[in-house]
Amino acid sequence: MNDLRGLILSGGKGTRLRPITHTSAKQLVPVANRPVLFYGIEAMAAAGIREIGIIIAPETGDEIREIAGDGSQFGVAITYLPQSAPLGLAHAVLTAEPFLGDAPFVMYLGDNLLQGGIQDLVDAFRRDEPDALILLTPVSDPENFGVAELDGDGRVTRLVEKPTQPATDLALVGVYMFTAGIHDAARAIEPSARGELEITDAIQWLVDDGKRVEPHVVRGWWKDTGRLDDMLEANRLILDAIEPRVEGELVNSQVDGRVVIEPGARLVRCTVRGPAIIGAGTTLTDCYIGPYTAIAENCAVENAEVEHSILLAGSSVRDLAGRMESSLLGRNVRIRRDDRQPKAYRFMVGDNSEIGIL
Repeated sequence: MNDLRGLILSGGKGTRLRPITHTSAKQLVPVANRPVLFYGIEAMAAAGIREIGIIIAPETGDEIREIAGDGSQFGVAITYLPQSAPLGLAHAVLTAEPFLGDAPFVMYLGDNLLQGGIQDLVDAFRRDEPDALILLTPVSDPENFGVAELDGDGRVTRLVEKPTQPATDLALVGVYMFTAGIHDAARAIEPSARGELEITDAIQWLVDDGKRVEPHVVRGWWKDTGRLDDMLEANRLILDAIEPRVEGELVNSQVDGRVVIEPGARLVRCTVRGPAIIGAGTTLTDCYIGPYTAIAENCAVENAEVEHSILLAGSSVRDLAGRMESSLLGRNVRIRRDDRQPKAYRFMVGDNSEIGIL
């Protein structure tokens, strides 16, 4: 399996992260100031995969092409694969078949994060050569995921997509490893009730056809960043592992804990408690930035408190009497205080918006 290729799915409409995703692909929303998509590309590169195909949608494909480029910044070669409509993960596999050919491949959902990367999993796939290797993790809400059932020997016997009455709590993580036989499986299945070619049905076809489908239960954390709370949690998990670095300017300011201050950032009479990251060109004045906050480039925070939040590029928060927390602000969003004085704020705001707080 030395010719292992990578397939990253970066289409879809991102409805659970609207309004942010009205103007940007969900896979490009940053976690710790880096697009979620980049973590998947880097995980593949670290596992020795050099040829990666990225499924893109008509609405957001150009933006993804512009930001991810040809892959050279990651040490890989990227081929973009337009998908006409989000018709299911198995449909994405068929869309990628001309790129993948007969090669085995890793399929990675572009809005997922997996602790520790995929090197060990790729090594196991190459060594054991199953027809498919699927990643599983126990979840509290299995009805929202594809769910796997195992027999007493730990073999996969059944997979169901978003079951109303789940038989187990083992959800499929958004990383899969397949041989080329998955293409035949995807062609053999019918669309589900929601009109999609489900990858769970394709894997079930492999099981029913006597193919060897091996499960691997994930030991570390895994996050699907499709919702606000998951995005904030992923941001927290990534920030927990950052190495402190201060390259910006501190004027009468205090930085505590694991904090990254990028070049060109300027802090005046501020306190930043990590873990946190402050992007290049951002200005903080008379403010408090609390743990698990990621502020992107060219933002401005003045006379305000922000904690456990993500601010995208060009956003500003000014003159808030209460603390803004657990919020996600899109690009070029402006939030300011007007007259009255609420005690707390929670926002999920799309790009180019403006909020005046009364």
